[in-house]
Formats: sequence, C-alpha cells, structure tokens
Amino acid sequence: MTIDLNDPLTLIAIVGAAFALVLVILLIMVVKRAGQSTQMAQIVASQMGGVTQRVQMLSDGQQQLFGGLTSVTEAQAQSQANMLKLMEQRLQNVTEMMNRNLTTSAKTTAASLGELQQRLKTIDKAQENITKLSGDVLSLQDILSNKQTRGAFGEIQLHDIVSKALPSDSYSLQHTLSNGKRADCLIYLPNPPGPIVIDSKFPLEAYEALRRAKSDYELNDAARLMRTAVRTHIKAISEKYIIEGETADGALMFLPSEAVYAELHANFSELVREGFNARVWIVSPTTCMATLNTMRAILKDARMREQAGAIRKELALLYTDVDRLGTRVENLDRHFGMAAKDIAEIKISADKAGRRAQRLDNFDFEELAPDVDPAVVPLSVPKS
Repeated sequence: MTIDLNDPLTLIAIVGAAFALVLVILLIMVVKRAGQSTQMAQIVASQMGGVTQRVQMLSDGQQQLFGGLTSVTEAQAQSQANMLKLMEQRLQNVTEMMNRNLTTSAKTTAASLGELQQRLKTIDKAQENITKLSGDVLSLQDILSNKQTRGAFGEIQLHDIVSKALPSDSYSLQHTLSNGKRADCLIYLPNPPGPIVIDSKFPLEAYEALRRAKSDYELNDAARLMRTAVRTHIKAISEKYIIEGETADGALMFLPSEAVYAELHANFSELVREGFNARVWIVSPTTCMATLNTMRAILKDARMREQAGAIRKELALLYTDVDRLGTRVENLDRHFGMAAKDIAEIKISADKAGRRAQRLDNFDFEELAPDVDPAVVPLSVPKS
C-alpha cells in the first residue's frame, strides 16, 4: 500500500491517528494516576469527553472537506470536459474553414491557370502573326528594292485611294494621251480646269540614303541625290502630262510615302516651290485623299449644272402630279361626304325597321293600324 503525503485526505487521516494516539497515551497516564485522586479522574473524564467531542467535530470536518474536495474534483472534471468539447468544436470549425479556403484556392488557381493558358495561346498566335508580318515586311522590302515593282506598288495604292474617293466613271487608269504617253490616272474634271493627270513617283533610294547618312559628306551626297531625283520626276510629269487643250494646266505627283512627303516639306522646300512653278503639285496619300474629295465636290456641282434642265423638267412634272393629287383628294373627300350622308340615311331606315320589328314582336296592332295598307280588309269583331 502506497501513502501519498500530498493528498489532503491522507494528511487529515494521519493527523487524526496521531491525535488519537496521543489521547490513548494520555488516557493510560490518566488511568495510572487514577488512584491518586478521584478529582483528577473526574477532570480527566471531563477532558476525555471534550476530546471525544473534538474528535467527532474533526471527523465531521474531515467528511465535509472530503465532500468539498469531491465537488471540486467533479467540477474540475466537468470543466475539462467542457474545455475539450469547446476545443473539438473550434478545431472542427478551423478544419472546415481550411477546407473551404483550400477548395476556393484550388478553384481560383485552376481559373488562373486556364486564363494563363488562354493568354499563352494568344501570345503564341501573336508570335505567329509577328513572324508572318516579318516575312511580309521582308517581301515589301523586296518589292520596294526593285524600281518596276515599286512603281506597281505606288500605282496600286493610287488606284485604291482614287476608287474610294471618286465615282468609277469620273477617272481612267493607265490612260494614253494624244502624245502617246500613258498616265497612271486621269480624272475627268469639267472645264476649267479640265482633265488632270496623277502620276505616281517614289524616290526611295535617295530617301534611304538620307536615313543612312552618318557624316556630313554622306548627308550632302544624299541630299544632292534627293534633289536630282525629285527634279527629274517634276520635269518628266510637266513635259509628258500637261498638254494644252487636252489636259488641265497642271498635274499631280503622287508620293506613296508620308515619310518622303514630310522630308520634302521639312528639308527640301525649294523642290516643292519648283514643283509649283512647273505646275506640278506633290501630294501624299493623305493630301491626295483630301484633294480628291475636293474634286468630287467639283464633279458633283458640274453634274448638277448639266442636269439643271432635267431637274426643272422633273420639278414641273412633280408640280403637275401634286396638283392632280390635290384634285383627286377633293373628289375623294366629296365621295366620302356623299357616302357619309348615305350611311346616315341607311342608319335612320335601319332604326325604323328595328322599331317596327319590335312592335310586331309585341303584337302592338293598335300602333300598326295607321300604317296598314287601305287595300287590306281590316278585321271586324262579329256581332252577337
């Protein structure tokens, strides 16, 4: 048997036993001395009674202490159980929350991966387009490196701009003039100014030399090349496509590059003035479209003037038609008035017929008597 000295009950029991032992020893001593005096015996007996009473009180206190310790133990056990239950519930809530968060995170991650995959596909497609565009740019460079293909490129661009700005019957492509020269485009403007020629030119070599120039010598040489090329084009257009009595007193030189056009106006303004003096106006794709829109307004105004007689004739016919329409509307209104009168009379007759039918239905012969035909023999009451 093991004795736990830390246990309060054990300590109480040991103290009680020690106290009882002391009482026994005192009792023996008292008994030994009982013969000395009766008075002492009585005192001892009285003390023994008090000791017994105190022992009983101590025993009762021990029982109460045991009950209190039991209650404390039970309360502590209940508290531990409640705490364990609360901890289990909180752990379950945390677990459910973690599961929801993990599920949401998994869905979000899957969606993000899907979007990333779509973007990667888009990037791959864009890369393919870039690769294709690079090939197209190389092809464009190959086209522009050859004078003939470069001329065809300018003609195609000019055709596209003219076809979008003007009616198809107002211009002619690759038109041959009376001097045997073939113009890229001839626009049939009314006199004045008359048909005007647009010819496509592209001084690409000179422009690229300007862009590649790194020293003053290369820059001056490229500028000289640019002036020579543009002056040659201006002179050729002025001599070939300005014919008195056949074309307008001027022509257009179409540059299919906005960059070359900007370079001329920025750094070679004297070439632009020389073109004005030679009655050759230099245009780019943008300015050519604006010029063609102005020409379209001129063509529209000329055609309106040409059709002025026909328009006046059509207006006279329109006035006649409107007058005839007014007359027919009056006739129709008169017919509607007559029809309304007829409908009113028909309504009156219908009302009378309805009243007569009602009287017949009620056998109202007295009211019918005045309207009876005289040829009809009236009914007579037999005499009695």
